Amino acid sequence: MSAESLGGRRARMERVTSESSVFVELDLDGTGQSEISTQVPFFDHMLTALSKHSLIDLTVRATGDVHIDVHHTVEDTAITLGEVLRTALGTKVGIRRFGTAYAPLDEALARAVVDISGRPYLVHGGEPAGQEYHLIGGHFTGSMTRHVFESLTFHAQICAHIEVLSGRDPHHIVEAQFKALARALREAVEVDSRMGDQIPSTKGAL
Repeated sequence: MSAESLGGRRARMERVTSESSVFVELDLDGTGQSEISTQVPFFDHMLTALSKHSLIDLTVRATGDVHIDVHHTVEDTAITLGEVLRTALGTKVGIRRFGTAYAPLDEALARAVVDISGRPYLVHGGEPAGQEYHLIGGHFTGSMTRHVFESLTFHAQICAHIEVLSGRDPHHIVEAQFKALARALREAVEVDSRMGDQIPSTKGAL
């Protein structure tokens, strides 16, 4: 199971295991259009926000053993999304590479800083005590938020620092993080006309 380039900055992948079946297709140069179905309504909401605010066109179709727990389906979707993102980025010629964004949602505020580095790393913090135990939307446990970011950054081979600066409502806390990540990704993957055919690294490769 590996992601397939569709030309340009588009890619897709189907990942099938005994626990889930996931299909993801994306276009980095889209307009934020999405078609999301994971059997986990709150996760659908977060992926829709990720697409909308990153301007990445995104199709996700996932089924799995959600009668046991949503963990497998959510994790495998994040893994697949990361693989597809990495493939769509290709050689990373001309991209801005770095992106920073703040996103508020009422009382919640999150910051995301992204480096399309070719090296997977996640720093995640600031969630209030007990956030990981909240069941959001009846299905999505708060602890899954970090796990999604871990799986995504590892498989996309990007570095992300995501921090909650304030927040009280569990839904708002998660959504602010996804929106901040989306906006940071939008900046980082954008093609910079001044870069030409350069790769934004002194190494000459990312």
